[in-house]
Amino acid sequence: MSLPDRAAVLAAPFAEIDLAPPAVSVERRPDGGLLLRSPVALAEAPRSVPDMLHKQARENGDRVFLVERTADGGWRRVTYTDTARAARSLGAALLARGCSVERPVSILSGNSIDHALLALGAMQVGVPVAPVSTAYSLMSQDFSKLLHVVRLLTPRLLFVDDSAAYAKALTALRAAGLLDGVEVVVGLADLLATRPDAAVDAAFAAITPNTVAKILFTSGSTGLPKGVINTQRMMCSNQQAIAQTYRFMGRDRPPVLVDWLPWNHTFAGNHDFNMMLYHGGTYVIDEGKPAPGLIERTVANLRDMPPTLYFNVPRGFDMVIPFLERDETLRDRFFSQLDLILYAGAALPQNLWERLEALSVAATGRRATMVSAWGSTETAPCATAVHWRIDSAGIIGLPVPGTDILLTPNAGKMELRVRGPNVTPGYWRDAPKTRGAFDAEGFYRIGDAGRLHDEADPAKGIVFDGRVAEDFKLSSGTWVHVGALRVAAIAAGAPVIQDCVVTGQDRDAIGLLIFPNPAGCAALCADAGPKATLADLIGRPEVRDAIARGLAAHNRSHAGSSTRIACALILAAPPGIDANEITDKGYINQRAVLEHRAAEVARLHAETPGPEVIKVET
Repeated sequence: MSLPDRAAVLAAPFAEIDLAPPAVSVERRPDGGLLLRSPVALAEAPRSVPDMLHKQARENGDRVFLVERTADGGWRRVTYTDTARAARSLGAALLARGCSVERPVSILSGNSIDHALLALGAMQVGVPVAPVSTAYSLMSQDFSKLLHVVRLLTPRLLFVDDSAAYAKALTALRAAGLLDGVEVVVGLADLLATRPDAAVDAAFAAITPNTVAKILFTSGSTGLPKGVINTQRMMCSNQQAIAQTYRFMGRDRPPVLVDWLPWNHTFAGNHDFNMMLYHGGTYVIDEGKPAPGLIERTVANLRDMPPTLYFNVPRGFDMVIPFLERDETLRDRFFSQLDLILYAGAALPQNLWERLEALSVAATGRRATMVSAWGSTETAPCATAVHWRIDSAGIIGLPVPGTDILLTPNAGKMELRVRGPNVTPGYWRDAPKTRGAFDAEGFYRIGDAGRLHDEADPAKGIVFDGRVAEDFKLSSGTWVHVGALRVAAIAAGAPVIQDCVVTGQDRDAIGLLIFPNPAGCAALCADAGPKATLADLIGRPEVRDAIARGLAAHNRSHAGSSTRIACALILAAPPGIDANEITDKGYINQRAVLEHRAAEVARLHAETPGPEVIKVET
């Protein structure tokens, strides 16, 4: 399939959608800091997520809210009326079982209609819900994170959607005594049979914006997961701000989202799910994932249910794009209803951005509106958003209405801090971490860095500038800014580099630990055969030479010691969940990889490196 070249793409018009114009007010501080806020006031937000649900049930009751694939390949659909009715019954069942703020509901399940109904049922009666990463139960070998989470939560009810799949995890919980006094529920039939009573109505009426709605766990850079308190105010003010920013949504037609991202993360669980509720949209639960053998399910779902919105992390786009490039019918169907593409979770390599735009122009004659946003679990999640047309990745937007962004000098960078109604009051049962998370002005210290794209015109947005804690100095004293270099290295090593970790702290030169892209490696080794392992492929000269050439080309245009890559090592072992090297969204934890793979770092930077180390022309 031939695609338009970059010049033709840039000449194509954008698809027309109504976005708020970029605007920002700036307060310049004596220490060089910048306080940024939207000049648009935040309008009144809904009281709670259940209020959003019942509004849609009243106004659009017959509209389909949730869709999921059934075992026979068909579709299960649930309307807004169905959902609101189920939430009341489930709320009654949870109250009858003694669930409360101190004894919440915990969910060990992937995304599903039952998962969504139970979460909404808990929120209906003011009971916090805590979805737990399935990786802690299904991929972990020691269950240490799962045990920690359940011990911290003290749930009254624990829901699993598949008792066989979670059998080992449940055994580990029982052996640790963590299921004493906990009701384990498989399936919702008995709970749904509960008749709502006056207690449900009283509990619903008692909800306030301060009511704890969710406890979402984030592991951060090191250590065990932290439970982030998410209040109703956080989630609802966030959706109100987004609605004032992406003004087109829900005006001409209800949005449709096809989404695989896990609900234990704030991106999908808050941003995506609540967006469909707020706008009366349809959420198609994608059981696929960006992994071999599962990405095909995502492609099938996109073929059957073309979205109006498509949100993903870079790894997800990386695996979907080749299917769109090979199949013109799929490409045209994917873009046929599409209003907006949003990436988040990590920086999108520019080559993926350009391939998506080329596909859009080939399918529709117009450039898809591609944007990003930025925030964290602690900000519900959206703190900044791009709501204007941009030509490349990297810009994370401007503050959404109601949110203050402070850029304050820190270690040679401008550290980003956040304050607003969307910011968490703290961590679940962890006062010390809560105190340490905020500065004296009440700003949440997120740990990321940013800078203005154009100092003379702040309305052009903030550029993500990496993690403050990830940057390091070479032995020369030169700072290496890891975030930008990582993105550049991935682009230079396409399609071989899936992700990478930048090394070289206190050393003379920069190195890379490379997690390879199996499909990209295989594409370079036509004679390798289907039985070739990843370990076989990464030793092939075609793969090693491709990396060496790509990184050498990078070095020719990045001559400074802070951006020049001297050596690389391809890793055969994938990043591990127990070692905290990767999240279930596919985001690499730089610090954890460096700590866990100290031996590989030593080999990479050895005075006399072995033959496995790729020396890059500098």
